[in-house]
Amino acid sequence: METAFKESMVVENVDQLMALFGVRDENVELIRRELNVEIFAHGNEITLSGEEDKVRLARVVLERLVGIIARGESIDRTRIRYAIELASEGNADRIDEIMSGVIAITYRGRQVKCKTLGQQQYVDAIKKNTCVFAVGPAGTGKTYLAIAMAVVALKNKDVERIILTRPAVEAGEKLGFLPGDLQQKVDPYLRPLYDALGDMMGMESYQRLFERGAVEVAPLAYMRGRTLNDAFIILDEAQNTTSEQMKMFLTRMGMGSKMIITGDVTQIDLPAGKKSGLVEALEVLKGVDDIGIVTLTHRDVVRHELVQAIVKAYEKHDKRAAAGR
Repeated sequence: METAFKESMVVENVDQLMALFGVRDENVELIRRELNVEIFAHGNEITLSGEEDKVRLARVVLERLVGIIARGESIDRTRIRYAIELASEGNADRIDEIMSGVIAITYRGRQVKCKTLGQQQYVDAIKKNTCVFAVGPAGTGKTYLAIAMAVVALKNKDVERIILTRPAVEAGEKLGFLPGDLQQKVDPYLRPLYDALGDMMGMESYQRLFERGAVEVAPLAYMRGRTLNDAFIILDEAQNTTSEQMKMFLTRMGMGSKMIITGDVTQIDLPAGKKSGLVEALEVLKGVDDIGIVTLTHRDVVRHELVQAIVKAYEKHDKRAAAGR
């Protein structure tokens, strides 16, 4: 019978060791299952046993996770799975980049950081380019990170105002039958943007800035005929724009402005036969200087880990369906 390969490592700090193992050893149990290795602790020494390549991989993951904990960050199941995935691909060195830089601080004092390499690429693209397209599934932080960057730009006086917009495509002609004035009719479609802004700056600050005109949340139709100077402009749910709407929006950009366009091309609500303005723009603008295009995937989902599994399952289904066609 083949003898299992063994390695050991020492974690000097008891608090870091406890954080590494997690409540009822749930963190280490996840690594055990994912890599099929045995992991035991005796005092501050951790022993790993199993197939040599899996043991070495597990040790690298554990060492990198200890490094993240030593920086004062917490680890969770999503982050552990992501670390295992990176290490398995030979990118163990990049595990240290997870949650390594603060993007913004919310009004409650919570630090906003990139939780995946895809999110880091997205933030870097926003810093580097005047216009950025971010395409990916729900839960990847497309809108939230863009709003965080917008709030920082406003605080630093890089821009004079933030403009958030969405197409109210789901309403269609039904908009007129909803109760209330026009603002009340479109508010349900803009609610996710209000929520993200409120989380970043607090509702009181948001209300003050809104009254001053420094923050504007409006349906896409309100953008027609305007030139938007010195503004941080975010178009959310852009997959539901028509070609004409997307072109209209992109040509609103004025001097000193930055545009972020986010969307999920698998969730298009346009009538059958209508091409998405986002899909077309990605084709037309690919390779244009000062325009960044970032694609996020299920690996960048930072909501509940079940959301990541759901997105991954749908991606597989879509690929099978495409192959069948």
